[in-house]
Amino acid sequence: MIQHKPAFEAIAPDFGHSFTYQKFDEDRSNTNVRWHYHPEIELVYVNGGSGKRQIGSHVSYYTDGDLILIGSNLPHCGLTDKLTGNKSETVVQMKADFLGTDFFTIPEMKKIKALFDLSKSGIAFHGDIKRQIGEKMELLQHQTDFQRLLAILNILNELGNAKDYKVLNAKGYSITAEVKDNERINTVFNYVKNNFREELPLEVIADMVSMTIPSFCRYFKKITNKTFVQFVNEYRLVHASKLLAEQPMSITDVCFESGFNNFSHFNKSFKAFTGHTASEYRNQLKTVLS
Repeated sequence: MIQHKPAFEAIAPDFGHSFTYQKFDEDRSNTNVRWHYHPEIELVYVNGGSGKRQIGSHVSYYTDGDLILIGSNLPHCGLTDKLTGNKSETVVQMKADFLGTDFFTIPEMKKIKALFDLSKSGIAFHGDIKRQIGEKMELLQHQTDFQRLLAILNILNELGNAKDYKVLNAKGYSITAEVKDNERINTVFNYVKNNFREELPLEVIADMVSMTIPSFCRYFKKITNKTFVQFVNEYRLVHASKLLAEQPMSITDVCFESGFNNFSHFNKSFKAFTGHTASEYRNQLKTVLS
């Protein structure tokens, strides 16, 4: 059996820097497509385009770009690929104590401290704040190190005051408790990511992380707040959403290409998940994107 080793990403800021800043575009794409985790908090702005966001056990489809804050050790997957259609992707990564252990305990940093705490579940920003902060993040490219640092603090403060956001793993996400939990869950997540079109028998998944089926089911529900079957179904439905938006495939082909082997079950599940039938969803997206 192929083991999918979870990816712990070691992020080392350039010498003399307390944070990491990267910009990706058509000449330099972000190749980190596996589910991975790291102790750094990560702020990502995707300028335009549409694609899958996979943060913790939350999987969804975004359109017209994205602005995401991902907390320390929260497993996540790359937001962009060659089909996303975005202009660029800007990533800022920093440890929670990147300005010293006590800096964020001072009164003026109260909102940012609360933002960091909330980011443990992943936060997606929308509305005007997404565009405003996105523009400020793109300006980092032309700033000195000191200007960048001040700009990042300003960005975090604005996000701490923002009202237009959604917490992605709403009931909390207990993954940060132990590194071994991260390794186990990442093994499962990466296996689902690579094999969701196939049958995923519970005995195979449980064996992969050296657990019995009942203990794996309890463990997965405790960590992610979802059953394994629910998580896989959501992953398949989000992939279907992506195909409906991006590919000129028939809805029947979308169903089977997303790992469903029963068309009526797919239709029922898709409507329950999105509030629309697959054809309604595709037509609605055409209106939004045209």
